[in-house]
Amino acid sequence: MTYQLHYWPTIQGRGEFVRLALEAAGAEYVDVARAPPGQGGGEAALVGRLRDPGNPRAAFAPPFLVDGDVVVGQTAAILLYLGPRLGLSGTGETDALWTHQLQLTIADAVGEAHDTHHPISTGAYYEDQREAARARARAFREERIPKFLDWFERVLQLNPSGDLHLVGDSLSYADLSLFQLVAGLRYAFPKATARALANTPAVVKLHANIARRQRVRDYLDSPRRIPFNEEGIFRCYPELDG
Repeated sequence: MTYQLHYWPTIQGRGEFVRLALEAAGAEYVDVARAPPGQGGGEAALVGRLRDPGNPRAAFAPPFLVDGDVVVGQTAAILLYLGPRLGLSGTGETDALWTHQLQLTIADAVGEAHDTHHPISTGAYYEDQREAARARARAFREERIPKFLDWFERVLQLNPSGDLHLVGDSLSYADLSLFQLVAGLRYAFPKATARALANTPAVVKLHANIARRQRVRDYLDSPRRIPFNEEGIFRCYPELDG
């Protein structure tokens, strides 16, 4: 059955972590809001499904995944569901739980990255909270980016199967999500991220290896990969980098 991914059509955002897993696994899926309205797509289809009064377990917000009668919201929960189905969560329950833990840590980093440009309110424009954003971004780039990347470096170095993957000796959705986190940080905070990555060679190597995987490379080179922009989670405001 073809998976249906529901996410905003003009940004990578949190939906990109799910897209990467689907693409890397070669899974059949429809990015619903980016499909033509005549084919049941468009943003109206996303909003209609989100507000479906007949679904007592509706998602709070995109992304959410529809697989037959199953509807799963929240990026980490979607990937927890997809992981074993796509062969992207290691071997057995312990690996699956560890992969999920890694994803939740990535979600923490993503949330903090978002809050650098919206530290006061998500309902207000960046320009209305610029000074607070400067202070929040300074702490994020000086303290949090190194802390997150150092931790992932340690996970890679301590993996008994080698430092090519976060979980065991094969690709997991945590690897793909760490790739996306690094890509986003490089876009939003190029100077600060370069400094942190200088001390995390295994993270750099993982990012490069993921980008070279055939399906991932094909996706990144295709129009399906939405470019980073200043509407998504990772936003490039030079005054917040340093």
